Amino acid sequence: MTPSTGVSLTVSLPQLIISVVLFLVLFFGIGFILNMLLRSTWVMAVIYPIVVIFIIDDVGFFSYFTSPAASFSELGQAVVSLHIADVTILAAGMAGAVISGFAIKMLRVRGYQMF
Repeated sequence: MTPSTGVSLTVSLPQLIISVVLFLVLFFGIGFILNMLLRSTWVMAVIYPIVVIFIIDDVGFFSYFTSPAASFSELGQAVVSLHIADVTILAAGMAGAVISGFAIKMLRVRGYQMF
């Protein structure tokens, strides 16, 4: 998933299915734990877009503050050059983060106070 390097990677169907499930479960678990520990509901759903930026862009964190025009321009090019498989995998991660928020909310409504 490195669009800025110009390498065209093809993803087979089994790799796509495993990656989608992996990102869904991974970000559900991380989101569930963060929401539980921070006593919040949508922490991971807010943090996830920042994580996606770090995944798809090769620009360093401080470059967004020192040279924002070039950094955001490169980020825009990286987003536009994503393949359908990449978008599907990243969307599954967002779905996992959102589902974790709903799971925490459901547990709170049902009386589990530690969540």
